[in-house]
Amino acid sequence: MALTFAERQGLTVSGRPMSLPLKDVRALSRQMVGHFVETVAPCGTLPGDAIHGDITIITRVCLELAASMLDGSNISEKTGQLEDAAAQWAREGVPIGTIHHAIHEGFKIGFDLVVSTALAEQRASGSAETEPISTVSTADYQSILDGAKLVVEMLDTMTTAVSAAYVRELRAVVSEHHTAVHTLTSALLGGHPTSTMARECGIDISDRYRVLALAIPRHPDESNPMLDAKVVARRKLRRVQAELATRCDDTVLSLLSVDGGTLLIPADDITKGSLKELIGHLSRAARVHITATEVTAATDAVPTAADQAHELLDMVARLGSVPGLYHFDELALEYQLTRPGPAREQLGSLLDPLDEYPELLETLQTHIAYNLNRRRTARLLHVHTNTVDYRLKRIGQLTGFDPAEASGLWRLRSALVARTYRR
Repeated sequence: MALTFAERQGLTVSGRPMSLPLKDVRALSRQMVGHFVETVAPCGTLPGDAIHGDITIITRVCLELAASMLDGSNISEKTGQLEDAAAQWAREGVPIGTIHHAIHEGFKIGFDLVVSTALAEQRASGSAETEPISTVSTADYQSILDGAKLVVEMLDTMTTAVSAAYVRELRAVVSEHHTAVHTLTSALLGGHPTSTMARECGIDISDRYRVLALAIPRHPDESNPMLDAKVVARRKLRRVQAELATRCDDTVLSLLSVDGGTLLIPADDITKGSLKELIGHLSRAARVHITATEVTAATDAVPTAADQAHELLDMVARLGSVPGLYHFDELALEYQLTRPGPAREQLGSLLDPLDEYPELLETLQTHIAYNLNRRRTARLLHVHTNTVDYRLKRIGQLTGFDPAEASGLWRLRSALVARTYRR
């Protein structure tokens, strides 16, 4: 949408339009572009056809825009051209800081030219060549002041037009890319052909992926009645997505919502140690403790791996495990215990004697989840460590399996896993 301005009286110095030094836009635009190439670093790396084509043309438009404002003319058409150019630059990836810097550099040149010309004309009209600016006529001095004020308005007009068009186009580009990546990720997870979509996204399909299932818990502010829970959740998700974009390149594919989702990371691009660090960074960005499970698989096995990763995540949640990263090979045996069948039902029944003692079942689950740390278990349950010892001893008496012995602990842990999946 082009900006529009009301007509105003043009500014003059010594009876001549102040815009006069800017009228030779072709020569002045070439001079300015040469200055940009020398002083604005990114401009010097642009192809020659871009410098002598689009950059020179839009510099000419800016000069015409400045002259129009000095003359008090309507400028909506020229701001429209500036917006179109800014949109094109956004799509081509030209940094917006470079654009604004070039505009300000151009204004320095243009303003110096206008002021020096105005003073030269004053001197030529009869003033001594060495007289200071204080000897300029009151009317012309006021025109120069008005011109300086108008420079600020010009900058505001141009930077607003550039910024609005640039951001609007950038959002469209990002939306297009996000949609394409979303479609590609969905295709990989669905086991559909992806070569065409990958080319459209500009992303190379990896031979193997680390498939991650993520659980993002609610932020405490989502339960604050004074805040909009949906807004808080969306901000949490945006922080996670921004951190993911910062830490990873475009080869990482994701389908995320406010409560979790799936990541596909090329297996050759990240180690287990780096993956653990990534989950830590995402947790700090979300400001909650994220739990993730990982399964590595070939590309054609991604759908199965995703199902396994989410089943593993469900198991970790059922067991009340500490938030963090869990790999399939670390919990393969526990995962197998969750498979349906009579063995799972029988194994889960080993804890039936604890049904009448929920505090014993909670103690066992917490003790195992926190790596058999008696003190931490006591702290989390708000009891004394002696109470934890008593409860563990009582569990052994009721079930016939002593948690203090390796064989007993293994049976109890296995029974706990199986029990969470009993109908």
